[in-house]
Amino acid sequence: MGNEKIVRVNGVDLCMETFGDPADPAILLLNGNAASMDYWRAEFCQRLAADARFVIRYDSRDTGRSVSYPPGAPPYTSRDLVDDAIGLLDTLGLARAHLVGVSSGGGLGQVLAAEHPDRVASLTLISTTFAGSHATADLPPMSDRMKAVFAAEPAPPDWSDRAAVIEHLLTNLRPYAGSVRDDEAELRELMARIVDRTVDIESSQTNHWVLDDSAVEPVNPRPSEITAPTLVIHGTEDPLFPHPHGEALAREIPGAQLLTLDGVGHDYPPRPTWDVVITALVAHTS
Repeated sequence: MGNEKIVRVNGVDLCMETFGDPADPAILLLNGNAASMDYWRAEFCQRLAADARFVIRYDSRDTGRSVSYPPGAPPYTSRDLVDDAIGLLDTLGLARAHLVGVSSGGGLGQVLAAEHPDRVASLTLISTTFAGSHATADLPPMSDRMKAVFAAEPAPPDWSDRAAVIEHLLTNLRPYAGSVRDDEAELRELMARIVDRTVDIESSQTNHWVLDDSAVEPVNPRPSEITAPTLVIHGTEDPLFPHPHGEALAREIPGAQLLTLDGVGHDYPPRPTWDVVITALVAHTS
């Protein structure tokens, strides 16, 4: 089983959980925007750990049980989220780790691989695109379906109404999925767990989207600067970053490999893909 605890990193409290033997190669899982570590499901982490990996998942600031700030007023930047990942490795006494990031977590992984190459044993990028401004001009935009979703964003729920918040999270999640997706009942259970263990659910769904990075050094790594062995995992039905984004990442990052998941949307690996994805991750982190 996992081992969840609060640790002090860069002057703030972060909640993390580890699976497996600390003597095994470490895999640090990086979440997408507004996502707690729960999206990396415990069973997925346990299966990776069973293949002799030390798996670490954590709540980034304003998610889960980690430090929380008032909704709409986060006093940190994207640069702090980069530093937190390095600080977590320091806290665990790890010289380096294999990084696996989904969506904006993939962007975070690219920054870490470019700026801290000595700390990154390998990089896996799932459902993501280029961090910063590189090479996106010729890539297809989000689907019309996603444009419609963003144009008609639902009104926020009563954040004190547990059932309404769970329904809100599910409603927000559905449009991102492809035809290969997780079971609805399992997702509802996951959303309930997220609501129940999050310090401030409104902050968790707000603050990552309003970070003010204007006063900090731009986070803009060049793909050609990434020297870590890189695996790109991308679904053919990703409505936010269509599949050519994954193809372009694999083409631009030296030596990168591409694993295409048929029917998968903009998503953490859904359960039906776990056999393929876990096998690929174990091979990539060997």
